[in-house]
Amino acid sequence: MARSKLGGRLERGTRLARTGLKGASGVAGATARRWTGRQPSEQRHEEMAEHLAEVLGDMKGAAMKLGQLLSFVDLDVPPEVRGVYHEALAKLRDDAPAFDEDAIIGVLEEEYGAPPDEVFASFDPRPLAAASIGQVHSAKLDDGREVIVKVQYPGVAEAVRADLRNAESFAPLARFLSPNQEIEPLLDELRERIDDELDYEHEAQYQRAFAERYADHPFIRVPDIIGDLCRRRVLVAERIHGQRFDAFTARSDDEERTRVAEIIFRYAFGSIGRFRLFNGDPHPGNYLIEEEGSAADGGKRVAFVDYGSVKMFTRERYDSMRTIERALSSGDQDTAIASLREAGFLPRNAVVDEEVVYDWFRLYTRPVLAEQPFCFTSDYAAEVIRSTMDPRSPYSDVLRKLNLPSDYLLLNRIQWGLNSVLARLEACNDWRAIRDEYVDEDAQPATRLGEFDAAWWRDQRTRYDRP
Repeated sequence: MARSKLGGRLERGTRLARTGLKGASGVAGATARRWTGRQPSEQRHEEMAEHLAEVLGDMKGAAMKLGQLLSFVDLDVPPEVRGVYHEALAKLRDDAPAFDEDAIIGVLEEEYGAPPDEVFASFDPRPLAAASIGQVHSAKLDDGREVIVKVQYPGVAEAVRADLRNAESFAPLARFLSPNQEIEPLLDELRERIDDELDYEHEAQYQRAFAERYADHPFIRVPDIIGDLCRRRVLVAERIHGQRFDAFTARSDDEERTRVAEIIFRYAFGSIGRFRLFNGDPHPGNYLIEEEGSAADGGKRVAFVDYGSVKMFTRERYDSMRTIERALSSGDQDTAIASLREAGFLPRNAVVDEEVVYDWFRLYTRPVLAEQPFCFTSDYAAEVIRSTMDPRSPYSDVLRKLNLPSDYLLLNRIQWGLNSVLARLEACNDWRAIRDEYVDEDAQPATRLGEFDAAWWRDQRTRYDRP
């Protein structure tokens, strides 16, 4: 059912709390019964998942974005029912409830000062997709180009900020649970990322930055931005015709899935390693798999869309990250701990079991530290989340004494997201060698895709070196 307005802070907070209590108690109860040997029925899990999808989808905003994250990360529920949650909550990525057509047209008229049929050669009021803070429509320009028009829901900015204020009310509890955590820098970072995501002109700038950096790439595509048509609540970009992730995984063979997994991995690590940029929203709704023959080698190409959550690291922060990674990769615990302290993970007054801290960070980086090839699985993805969130985790006592520097806030999201996406693709590869291509100038291409990428990068660097 189409929606024309969003609830206020109190209403949204109450609904979110009720949903959280019902869903969390259900999942917690399921976990407890699993530990005692009494399993809940699959029907019960289906009911909980459908309830979460319905309420979060109807609320839009930050609550719905939480549901989108849950739709593809691997929750700590029995493996046989993880797919139940993926399937129900995937509706928040692909088929979320549409907004009222007149309200969407109203936003376009407010932003352009004219109705959409005067701005575009044609505009389809039926949404192609509905997401957390806006929905996407198809249109054509006067020159015949096909574009997508992302329109922000009316009132969603206020609703998202209300969700953030609801989250801020938990700050005292967070300080109690994690006494060494610096809460305000995290909240400041979250506010900054949310402000970026609510301003489509900022998103257009980020997308253009990625599009320029990946221009003419052999297997990665970033849609062009139509800058003169972008507004604070409207984003217009080149339309990409590609297969959605779920449809691709349902019909692809092992070789195709391995290829797409490698492209996704290269996009994430290459963006950070070469440009100090990363897109902090790695969920399956943001990938479109183009047809055979679209890439330089005749294979499939992946288009990456949605740049509302982007972060650029300073050179100093990036160098700090690399120092930690090198120490973990070489097994140098002393340097790793010293680097973590310098980066702000270990406060000066924190007395912790350094070996447990070291082991936890190695768990997070296992895909590139383990014996290669490494295969991503849903069990590994769930283990990483459980190590952080489960109070019974062997890392729990140590983690509550740590501090998460604000620059790393979205990195957890990208880590969890990539683990689960690559698990869905059953991805096996020499990820260490692929990663090294982006952090070691002397590393040779590890795969055929790496050879194409290296040749492209040589041309790019030449272009950047020109005066």
